[in-house]
Amino acid sequence: MHIQKILLIAGLVILIAGSGCKSAKLSDANDQLARGEYFDASKTYRKIYNRLTGRDERPLRGEVAYKMATCYRKLNMAARASAAYQNAIRYEYPDSMAFYYLGRSLQAEGKYQPAIDAYSKFLDWKPGNTLAIEGIAGCQKAIKAKNEKKSRYIVKNVKLFNSRRSDFAPMYLDKTLTQLYFTTTNEKVTGTNRSEITGLKKSDIWYAKKDENGQWQRPEPVEGELNTEFDEGIVGFSPDGQTMYLTKARRVPEADTSVEIYTSQRSDASWSAPQKFEITGDTLSAVGHPSVSPDGTYLYFASDMPGGYGGKDIWRINLKERGGSLENLGPQINTAGDEMFPCLRTDSVMYFSSDGHPGFGGLDLFKANLDKTGSRWSVENMGIPMNSPGDDFGITFGEGESGFFSSNRGDGRGYDHIYSFELPELKISISGWVVDKDDEPVPKAVIRIVGDDGSNQKEIARDDGSFSFRLERGVKYVMMAGAPGYLNVKQEFESDMEEADAEYGVDFILAAIHKPQVVENIFYDFDKASLRPESKAALDEMAQMLRDNPNVTIRMGSHTDRKGSNVYNEGLSERRAKSVVDYLINAGISPDRLTYKGYGETVPKTVTKRINKEYPQFPEGTELTEEFINTLSEEDQEAADQINRRTEFQVTSIDYEMF
Repeated sequence: MHIQKILLIAGLVILIAGSGCKSAKLSDANDQLARGEYFDASKTYRKIYNRLTGRDERPLRGEVAYKMATCYRKLNMAARASAAYQNAIRYEYPDSMAFYYLGRSLQAEGKYQPAIDAYSKFLDWKPGNTLAIEGIAGCQKAIKAKNEKKSRYIVKNVKLFNSRRSDFAPMYLDKTLTQLYFTTTNEKVTGTNRSEITGLKKSDIWYAKKDENGQWQRPEPVEGELNTEFDEGIVGFSPDGQTMYLTKARRVPEADTSVEIYTSQRSDASWSAPQKFEITGDTLSAVGHPSVSPDGTYLYFASDMPGGYGGKDIWRINLKERGGSLENLGPQINTAGDEMFPCLRTDSVMYFSSDGHPGFGGLDLFKANLDKTGSRWSVENMGIPMNSPGDDFGITFGEGESGFFSSNRGDGRGYDHIYSFELPELKISISGWVVDKDDEPVPKAVIRIVGDDGSNQKEIARDDGSFSFRLERGVKYVMMAGAPGYLNVKQEFESDMEEADAEYGVDFILAAIHKPQVVENIFYDFDKASLRPESKAALDEMAQMLRDNPNVTIRMGSHTDRKGSNVYNEGLSERRAKSVVDYLINAGISPDRLTYKGYGETVPKTVTKRINKEYPQFPEGTELTEEFINTLSEEDQEAADQINRRTEFQVTSIDYEMF
């Protein structure tokens, strides 16, 4: 409930003349309303309303209720405004805007379906009205959002900065992020007179600073000649922090209050007396909410000057040109409602508040991105919990996606308070191990990961073979692992777009060059050399490994168990090894890189660490000869025979070149 926001929303109010048959007190209330003295006017209208009890006074009661509702709406007292507009409608006040403003007030209370009903009734009177249509869209968005996951922003009331009155529009002084300025109406501000507009003391500019440990200290008034008995606040700064642009309200008795932009210069910790910043010769328009672009070229501000799109628009003026030209930011930003409190994050990213774009009630915070052509803005509501049914506005950014903003959420008196916000960094990673086919860590394994976002990372696996990488959302990655004496292995995957922490897992099993490597999951029909369909995945993986290692040649070897004659087993294993080679050739591997041999039962398997894990009954290092197997139980004999039945490959060279 602060004058700079209220006055800029109201603009220069139009005098509402009371009819000759009305009492002097009603005329006084109308004059107070016309001057924008909403707090005083609301009290006067309340007294008049309570006195009007006769049946013939119903039309007048409706008029008083409507004007009283207008005061409450300007003071951000949504619940009181809703009740008063309902009374105006009850007493048949003949202005369809009562339904529209009732919808606005109900929406600001978070009563979305009743607000939709009020907007719909207004549309019966004014079909196609943009603001009512956007109001309904905002309510529907809010109803839908109740059943959806909130954004990841963490929002907290900063009690250290907040008083029992209004504290709002925080802004960092400069890139050091050690001083935060804001506007306050606390009881210790300059001057003693209370505002007829808000009922609060006139606002001042205060600031808080961090100590040597980086902790925020209690706020205090700014030093120098900045604060006066008038309203000062809603500030922006030049990039070097030496010039302050502030909003100042001139208050003259029995006259309208105007809002203008002033400047003040910093000398050490002290600020000079404000000087008016001339934007235009137009003296009837309100201008305020200054924000300087990061490069210091433009001053962005809000105004109701002619040439806009209705309500208050966001404009900018070039600070580096003499008599810099004015520029309205256009219909992608500005609506028939109010757009205010611009904050330039970069030259192409702006945050602002609006009640014209679909929102959750009152002013909502929006993010706007300017495209690469510099000609089109895309606008996005920042969602819950950054936005609420109340007013959410005046944002400033610190490190990363964190900072402060102001809101009157949950305050029935319409007082604004400062909130912190933080968007925790998503923790998306991929981790795993690089091991050999015997499940041993591969020494000095190198893992590379390349994303289609242009990222390129490299890591050497730890002693236990483990590794990990940080990832981004929605990126396609290619990973390659390799080490001296081992074949490279490549894997591909894509991280999803969900806004949540995620940890992916992937392991690399590297094949050693110096010894035979078993190819798991290759199956043949019984007593035949034909490959079974379930072998396809393993064979395709092997073909890909050969593509990833184009300088390697191999010899496929097939082994049988002890059953059958040596001659038969050697022939069967030869045919099986050839079946694998034929498959790889059909998959595009050059025949020059492939040879094969059938070993029958002549090369029994030696138990490795990996085999021992699966078959602990066989000690590591044991050779599964026919003599050893014959000493085992029938069940263990079958297990040993199964281990001996295998398909392996052996690297024969690593310098193959295709001519």
